[in-house]
Amino acid sequence: MKLLTQTLSRITQKSFSYEAMIFIIAIYFGFVLNIPLIRKIYELSTEGHVLFSLSPAILLTGCFMLIFSFFAYRFVFKPVMIVLLLTSSAAMYAMLKYNVMFDYGMIENIFETNSGEALSYVSLPSVGYVLLLGILPSILLYRAKLTSGPSFVKAILRRVGFTLVSLAIIGVMVLFFYKDYASVGRNNKYLNKMIIPAHIFNTVKYLNNRYFTEKLTFNPIGQDAHLLANSNNKPTLMVLVVGETARAQNMAYNGYQRDTNPYTQNLGIIALQNAFSCGTATAYSLPCMFSRLTHDNYNREAADAQNNVLDVIKNAGVEVTWFDSDGGDKEVAARLTKIDIAPNDDPILCDGSSCYDQVLVNKLSAKLKQDVENQTSSGKNSLNNQMIALHTMGSHGPTYWKRYPENMQRFSPACSRSDIENCTDEEIVNVYDNTLAYTDYILAETIKVLQQYQDKYNVSLVYLSDHGESLGENGMYLHGTPYAFAPKEQTHIPWFMWLPQDYTQAKGMDRQCLVNLAQTGTFSHDNLFHSLLGLYGVATSVHDPKLDITTACKTN
Repeated sequence: MKLLTQTLSRITQKSFSYEAMIFIIAIYFGFVLNIPLIRKIYELSTEGHVLFSLSPAILLTGCFMLIFSFFAYRFVFKPVMIVLLLTSSAAMYAMLKYNVMFDYGMIENIFETNSGEALSYVSLPSVGYVLLLGILPSILLYRAKLTSGPSFVKAILRRVGFTLVSLAIIGVMVLFFYKDYASVGRNNKYLNKMIIPAHIFNTVKYLNNRYFTEKLTFNPIGQDAHLLANSNNKPTLMVLVVGETARAQNMAYNGYQRDTNPYTQNLGIIALQNAFSCGTATAYSLPCMFSRLTHDNYNREAADAQNNVLDVIKNAGVEVTWFDSDGGDKEVAARLTKIDIAPNDDPILCDGSSCYDQVLVNKLSAKLKQDVENQTSSGKNSLNNQMIALHTMGSHGPTYWKRYPENMQRFSPACSRSDIENCTDEEIVNVYDNTLAYTDYILAETIKVLQQYQDKYNVSLVYLSDHGESLGENGMYLHGTPYAFAPKEQTHIPWFMWLPQDYTQAKGMDRQCLVNLAQTGTFSHDNLFHSLLGLYGVATSVHDPKLDITTACKTN
């Protein structure tokens, strides 16, 4: 400690010109904080191109020298550089350990993640990285004495010279390695997303779009929505379970060798074999999947400026309720009855930071019981048509072991730490599979609740996940990879339907046709908007039969 103090004292007693400090920080960013990018380019470079594989750090240094010099002013330089150092050290850790890229979608997901989820990513190694690579350099920079030069003219000349040196470094690298960079960049367009601190650019872009850009005029589509008659004249009760971070590859219904669906296996689940997400992170996928917009033309601003499928169903006279235990609805339930589950809502099922998804089943059961009691006491002849959405915590990582009670663990040994890169592959897969088995238990319990009301309603359940998850394949963990480069593990999702025979008959659908279609068809979140309308029995001009999975199976 004494040695460290003496070293800090010697460094901070020395004066540095702005140009010298910019050069030091540029080298630090080019050679240290961008190690993930440098390593990736080294892996992509062809054999024999040793010089090219070593050039990215030098090229980055030249670029950073040029860029950082724009902030070299008193009262501006240190605050900006300290923010860059702190955030970049965290970004480097995430990229090294999880192969995460901080593009616009990831930044959007970070800003819309609640504190409980954010804290789940904090671990001793992550704190160590930020402390060593972010906080310590920031302290050194904060205590360093910076000088502009003996005179204004000399300061200008020195800055011009520094700029020319920066341009020279960039020019030499481009002159000698242009073809190599053009080839590698053209075939691996994601590389620019790996540059640290590109996350700052995307953060500014997100904040501008979210808070400083004029919102689009709201378009209340689906105002003509109305319910189609059920053949048995009973009201409809559908529960939509929105899964979190579940991937199809680890579902028994989708061919997985393990029995991760033990609780619903005898309940007649229809499982779509090939279903794909709109995005790879909740902040993107959740509003996208409920929007009429498709993956190819989706953007958040347009989605927020029009009714989603739940709004349209509500327009048809259906009581729509959204229960949330996953930290937010991303504006999907902005115009609905929304009930957020507090992380301390239940002393048994919650721990102060999150709740087991059983709490949603309990809320559903209590609501339906209260509805029946209210109907009886009011003397009403029938119950309301209802759509109830349950937004689950599902398989949200990296603290997978917190998603299920200990007595529900089926596979062991299971990883019980947030720095999952320090667990074995077996432990990570085991703990993740435990979350899927618990989700299956939640679905079974939800179906049991619905079965209690089959004499009063036409009951059904739909379950699908917002996106998948990487569990270490090709060195990738978690999710949020830019969609164009995302592995199938992050986009291939489970989509289940529980549709009793009396439900499909009442709705004029051939159940066996749906079973066959689930085995052979290819679907995505693009189908959800129109399929929910078809499954529930809502007619509207915004319904597209081509995207409705029930269209081919209608009997009337």
